[in-house]
Formats: sequence, C-alpha cells, structure tokens
Amino acid sequence: MPLTTATYAYRLDGQGGACPLEAPAPLDWGPDQGVLWLHFDYTNPEAQRWLMEDSGLDPIAVEALLAEETRPRAVFLGDTLVIALRGVNLNPGSDPEDMISIRLCIEEGRIISTQRRKLQSLETLAHEIVRGRGPRTPGDFLLELLDQLTNRVEDTLDDLDALTTTIEEEIEKGGDTKLRSRIASIRRQSLMLRRYLSPQREALLKLGSADNVHFTTRNRADLHETMDRLTRHLEDLDSLKDRLVVIQEELAQRSSEQLNSRMYMLSVFTAFFLPLGFLTGLLGINIGGIPGSRNEKAFLEFVGLLALVIVIQVVIFRKKRWL
Repeated sequence: MPLTTATYAYRLDGQGGACPLEAPAPLDWGPDQGVLWLHFDYTNPEAQRWLMEDSGLDPIAVEALLAEETRPRAVFLGDTLVIALRGVNLNPGSDPEDMISIRLCIEEGRIISTQRRKLQSLETLAHEIVRGRGPRTPGDFLLELLDQLTNRVEDTLDDLDALTTTIEEEIEKGGDTKLRSRIASIRRQSLMLRRYLSPQREALLKLGSADNVHFTTRNRADLHETMDRLTRHLEDLDSLKDRLVVIQEELAQRSSEQLNSRMYMLSVFTAFFLPLGFLTGLLGINIGGIPGSRNEKAFLEFVGLLALVIVIQVVIFRKKRWL
C-alpha cells in the first residue's frame, strides 16, 4: 500500500478519532480492522499504479477516481458507492467559481478519495479527525464532507449577495457604467456555481433514494437536510440572477435616458442655430445687391436681428414646452 504517496492515511477508530497509518501496512485490510481512509493526489503516478493494480477496486471505480474532469454524480457498484462532488475554490489567488472536484469510493471498511488541488473542506475534515471530533462511520464521513462543502458554498453566496446589494445601493446613488464589469463578474460566478451545484443536488437525490448500506437513519436525515440547503442555494442563485438582470436593465435604461437627453439638447441647439445659419449664409454670398452693404450700422442691425430671432425661438420653444 503506497502510504508514502497518500496525502492522508488514517484508520478511523469509530469514536471520532483516527490512528495514522505508517508504511508498511497490510494489503489484506478487512472491515473488521476498522474503517480505512486513504486520500491521494490522482496525478501522482504511484497512486495511479496502486489504484489500477493493487487496490482491488472495480475498474469503473478506478476510472472515476482518476478522471481528469468530472461532473458531480453518484454511482452504485454493488455495495460500493462511487461519488464525485464539487467544492468552491478558496485557495489564495483563485476564483471561488473555479470549483474543485473530489472523488470518493466508499465500501465496507474503506474510503478512498482523490483530488488534484487542495480543498479546504477536506482539510478541515482531516483536522477534525486528528482532534478526535471526526466521523465514526463511512456514512458519517460522507455527510460531514458534504456539510463542509455546503457551508463554503453558503459563504460564497453570502459574499455574492453582499456585492449585489452594494451595487444596487451604488445605482440608487447614481452609479456609472463602470458597474457593468462588476455585474458581469458576479453573473459569471453565479452561473459557474449553478453549473455544478445543480448536478450535485441530483447526485444527492439519487444517493438519498438508494438503499445504501453505508447510511444509518441519522445519516439519511442529515442527507435530506443537506439536500434542502443545496436546493435553497440553487434558488438563491436563481434569485441573484434575476436581481442582476434587473440591475443591468436599469443601467441600460439610465444609459439610454442619458443618451436621449444629450441628443435632445443637441437637437435644441441645432434648432436654435438653424435659422441663424440660414440668415448668415444668405447675407454672406458674394454677389451684388446685398442689403446694408453700404450702411456702416448694418452689422449691428443684423446682430440685433439675430438676437430678436433667438428671443422669438425661446418664446416658441417655451410655449411648446420643448425647453
């Protein structure tokens, strides 16, 4: 057993704690010796070799544990449960919507899990096991992991909701179009979360409806509670999407109103200068017979005429309520 390549290798003591396994460990591990938990980085060649050649797992289970990309799902191979889950990526410098995949193969007396990137939910679970406050059975292990994953999804949704509320408040105060990029970012995150949470809920529904020997009555109750929470999170994502659509429509409407207002002012100015331009153009032609060409006061009289035209336009515009 390649314990040196395992990220975690514990024998659960059935009381919430565990004993770390050290090499060499017996290959003929049996359920009567306690629940064994082995966790591997599936990109490790030694881990891949052991899973394919020495683990004794069904080839379908091995394929699922080593798959590069997988959507959340649950498959029963006799008494063996193979389940793939997704958790938000809370690693430094990462985007939460870039969800991390974890695969588990659960059978009587043994839990084998694989992943590539660090998942804080699993690290928290391992920490609880070391402290003696971890799962006692394979069913407890899966339910506690699901609880950790769901808690972090809830935290991420709270953050997205807070960001959306902030944007709504900024719009009420007259926010500008720079908000569009922030809205697009939130929409992208919510869509990616929904992409994986929806099949994850379906996997849990399949898990809850199956006659699973690994689950106790309490495990089933906890599973239904987790499914309810996940359903609420999906509803929150739908609500968040609708709020973002309304915000985008309001921004588009404001932009349209601003454009219309500016175009209206340009039209008003054009209307003011149209007759003035006509008069100046008419009297500016270079031919004989132009009125006032020999009158020294003609320019001032013409300027007065233009001012009179502007006054008449203002009066007409006000009566028409165009100003």
